[in-house]
Amino acid sequence: MDQTPAESAELFGPSAELLLRFAVALALGILLGLERERTKDSEARFAGIRTFALISLTGAISAWAGDTFGLVWILPTAFASVAALAVASHVVTARSGHVGITTEVTAILTFVLGIVCARGEFRIASAVAVAVMLVLVLKDWLHAITRKLSTQDVSATVQFAIVTLIVLPLVPNRTFGPPPFDALNPYRIWLMVVLISGIDFGSWILVKTVGREHGIGLTGLLGGLVSSTATTLTFTKRSRQESAHSASFAVAILLASLVMLVRVAVVLAVVSVATLQASWPALAAMAAASLVVLAWVWRRSRRANRAESSAELAEEVNPFELSKAVRFALLFAVVSVLARGAEVWLGEAGLYLAGTLGGLTDVDAITLSMSELTSRDPGLAQTAGRAVVLAIVSNTLVKGGIASVAGSKPLKALVLPATIVVAAVGAVVAFLV
Repeated sequence: MDQTPAESAELFGPSAELLLRFAVALALGILLGLERERTKDSEARFAGIRTFALISLTGAISAWAGDTFGLVWILPTAFASVAALAVASHVVTARSGHVGITTEVTAILTFVLGIVCARGEFRIASAVAVAVMLVLVLKDWLHAITRKLSTQDVSATVQFAIVTLIVLPLVPNRTFGPPPFDALNPYRIWLMVVLISGIDFGSWILVKTVGREHGIGLTGLLGGLVSSTATTLTFTKRSRQESAHSASFAVAILLASLVMLVRVAVVLAVVSVATLQASWPALAAMAAASLVVLAWVWRRSRRANRAESSAELAEEVNPFELSKAVRFALLFAVVSVLARGAEVWLGEAGLYLAGTLGGLTDVDAITLSMSELTSRDPGLAQTAGRAVVLAIVSNTLVKGGIASVAGSKPLKALVLPATIVVAAVGAVVAFLV
């Protein structure tokens, strides 16, 4: 008898889905077994690519059979069998001098991934498998980093994990009170704490991994994508502790500021083309000026690095300073309220003031606020564009002031004139073009 398409889908759909689950389980087992096979020749291993594939498939089939046929005993029995093989393998290899249990633990995890695939959670299983693969592949790198860690480094890592993974999810993500106090959002404020601490922490990891010169530059580049102000705070503090490397820190600060200009332009292109059209001449002029001063500072840093190539990384630099991050977050909250008040109470005339005040800590909030204003009233595009530029100008001057007040003398001599030039170019072009 002929079947309708719906009846055919009902007949073959579940089987196709089941085959897909088994196929993914098999593929993930092969992926993990491939990495273990790579080390099989140099170390005693009980499982390679074929065994891992079979282990994952065993987990998937055991879970499916238990759910489908009510064989509640089959899954725990299969798991116990795989675990027993892993234990037996460890006992045998330990007697020959190989005491590691990485392969055995990975085998058990592979069995569990097969179960997850059988339940249809492909994304979770794939994400975990890729994460495990990275941990296994990066073995040498992870061990090299661990050997460089001090007790202070471990303590800083624990503190950063607490601030990020435990405290942040508990902070309420809401505003309190009428304007201008609706600018106060505890989650956003604490997120700034995490942000600044993360830049400190990321800089430390990069320097430990790729070396001082490359790590500092890469941190400046990545920091500019997140917060050039926080990046400036990070390297300004370090310039007082490691004055010999102030030129490299200056490069990172100016590079972060340049990336910030590009980030603002991209945001405006996405959310408000009209605001971008009003502000792009000043943004382009500031970017050109930034490239010029960055090239000048970079040449100075190259000479300084050659002259100071024997300078060592300070041993007691703490990659995590919660007190500094909290102070900056409180400043961020105060300025946010002031900027919001200027916008509410002074109307259009207060937009320039709001941009200037808002740029003291962050340009993203002002950028989005002015873009939203332009979308509601296209006639204010020119005013909104200038307000965004003023936010960038004030933010640039703040970074120069931070380097001047809190940084080393060599950092001040490089960053302060550079930021003044870039800010002046932006202000002049914004109001004359």
